[in-house]
Amino acid sequence: MLPDWLSVANATLDVTAVTAIIGGYAVAESGVLALRSPIFLMYFVVLAARPLASSVKRAGIVATLAVGEYLALVIWLFSTRIDSVMNPMDAILQGKVSPLDEAAKILLLAIGGVIATYAASWVEHLVIEASTESAARQQVATRLVQAELDTLKLQLSPHFLFNALNSAVALIGSDREAAEKMVSELSDFLRMVLSGSMENEVPLDRELELLQHYLRIQRVRFQDKLNVEFDISDEARRAMVPSLLLQPLLENAIRHGIGPRATPGRIWVSAHRAGDMLAMQVVDDGVGANARKPRERSRGTGLGLANTATRLIHLYADAHQFEAGPRDGGGFAVKLLIPFRLRTAPETSRGTPVAAA
Repeated sequence: MLPDWLSVANATLDVTAVTAIIGGYAVAESGVLALRSPIFLMYFVVLAARPLASSVKRAGIVATLAVGEYLALVIWLFSTRIDSVMNPMDAILQGKVSPLDEAAKILLLAIGGVIATYAASWVEHLVIEASTESAARQQVATRLVQAELDTLKLQLSPHFLFNALNSAVALIGSDREAAEKMVSELSDFLRMVLSGSMENEVPLDRELELLQHYLRIQRVRFQDKLNVEFDISDEARRAMVPSLLLQPLLENAIRHGIGPRATPGRIWVSAHRAGDMLAMQVVDDGVGANARKPRERSRGTGLGLANTATRLIHLYADAHQFEAGPRDGGGFAVKLLIPFRLRTAPETSRGTPVAAA
């Protein structure tokens, strides 16, 4: 989060401060004391921090700066304040400084700069490699989740298609016109499903349009036995929801709730905004979970509910709620809470207003 220039400016200040301290010793005391001061080692401390504090280019700049400043300091001291002795041993005995010693220190400082720059390059390579691998793993994980979501959606379509075609076949012998109407509605329904098959989320208004096609198919079979009421707020209609979210819930209510009833039944579908969440319910007054056949109960929540729950986990993780169970007073209720999000780009409404069915 810090600006790029800060790592160079901070290191430049540190190197210059070390050089100024050495020069200060020379002005206050003597050039010999200045060059023999251990403060010289602080250059290496500054260089040692470069691999983790800057890029390769900035590490090279700081290393060059350290060598350059110390070299300039040595040239200044030898030209104005120090009597040099070439032999290092004689320099020690006479309390002077040897150019060979200072050349060795400059060479050592240059080597330290090269090592710091190389280390910065190595660290940068590791960071880039780790970032690339992390991005690749994330991409693979995203593809796996997408593949699982697609698999769940593909499971729903044949499940419904089999039931609808089975009903159409049953009607051919007794009511040919009703069978033709069901096949026509089924064609429109599948066309909408296929057109939105590549989208994980769609506006709720489009999902409600899909439900209307689905209900017209089911009414061919159930006639007046099936009554569905919608309570959808205008704000909720614009919210984004997982595609094919409500159809399996409605199918579950019809198949396991209304279908086994001897008398007409009713289903309520509602959607309203609740703060930053979208609250939806699919409630029926059918026979309820306790009245289902043992074979049906052994399947738990059923294909539709189980797939819906799994899809919501993949799409929203912990940022959602999903409840399904018996309803007070009889029947079954499914309640959903998902994040309220509007579509990112304006889209012309494809559906017609959904009224009480």
